[in-house]
Amino acid sequence: MTYGGDYGGQEPRPAPRGPRQHQRAQMLPIPGREQPPRRDEYPAPREEQHMPPQPTMRAPVPPRGPEAPPRRPMPPERPPRRRRWSFGKVLLSLLMVFVVFLAGVWIYLEFSINRIDALADYEGRPAAGEGTNWLIVGSDSRAGLDPEDEARLSTGDTAGQRTDTIMLAHIPDNDTPPTLLSLPRDSQVKIPGHGTNKINAAFSFGGPQLLAKTVEGATGLRIDHYAEIGFGGFANIVDAIGGVEMCLDTEMNDTKTGAKLAAGCQELDGAQALSFVRMRYSSATPRSDLDRVANQRKFIGAMVSEMASPGTLLNPFYLFPLLSEAPEALTMDEGDHLHNLVGLAFAMRGISSGGVVTTTVPVTNASAENWDKKKAEQLFDALKTDKAIPDSVIVN
Repeated sequence: MTYGGDYGGQEPRPAPRGPRQHQRAQMLPIPGREQPPRRDEYPAPREEQHMPPQPTMRAPVPPRGPEAPPRRPMPPERPPRRRRWSFGKVLLSLLMVFVVFLAGVWIYLEFSINRIDALADYEGRPAAGEGTNWLIVGSDSRAGLDPEDEARLSTGDTAGQRTDTIMLAHIPDNDTPPTLLSLPRDSQVKIPGHGTNKINAAFSFGGPQLLAKTVEGATGLRIDHYAEIGFGGFANIVDAIGGVEMCLDTEMNDTKTGAKLAAGCQELDGAQALSFVRMRYSSATPRSDLDRVANQRKFIGAMVSEMASPGTLLNPFYLFPLLSEAPEALTMDEGDHLHNLVGLAFAMRGISSGGVVTTTVPVTNASAENWDKKKAEQLFDALKTDKAIPDSVIVN
């Protein structure tokens, strides 16, 4: 009898084990050789191929939140809009071009005009008075003119360099009108270092410096600015603006130069204009130099008006030739600038309309050699103090 434990039976013996299965050794793959298939890669036994597929366990899907609203479709890209030029933009562009053009012209003229040291300081020079004084000189120099030009302009064959025209332009600081004063070329005055002589001889003796010093000593007026133009330059400027209209009361025939000008209103070209402002040996100029300086002031007024007119400034066929000729024709003092010249032209624009007082230094006779000292002193004092010039001293 055997002890069977709590159940009183015999403890069952474990079933005998079958033969021990040996695990197949696996070889590491050798580089370059193909690895043999594993056992689990062999085809399954036939009975396993007919077994029904087992259900696949899937991971639970997390609950979804509220659905986002559907996106609105993006609008198609529009082609870039072409810039449209409004009237204001076009006008502004044109204005900018015009400003740049004016700036270029201004710079060109400022650095192209001839300069000379004409107003040197010296001991005993008159003190500055009221207003501004310009010394304007028309030189009779033939420099730069060939024989054909001399014949065309009827310049004659006088040697040296003198002044056919000497003027003082006074621009006041108050509301009195500007003054354009002629100094007859044959006026007898004291020339420093050369005694008493005709005033135009000072230019040939010592050039612009001596002429300016002589004028300051004779008038007591301090010269602030200087401008000079020669025969050829004067004629070229007149031609550049298409001529200057003048109305002549009578026919003018110069017995010395042979120049002739018909009576009536007409356009004078450069050569004719030069003959008009120089003519004094004619029946139309019985007062000789006094009539000549009066014609010079008359012509300057007409020429300034023509140059400042829209017909000249807005016409490229006149404007560009004028801009080309002016720097070569004009000579200014080293201390002068273009804005000074513009101020002079602006002040003198009223000559033709009577807005500028035009006169000659009072003289004692038609030869215009001797000044009337009393009247001349009244004239110069009025200019020095910016006072109105008395009618009794105005000579036309």
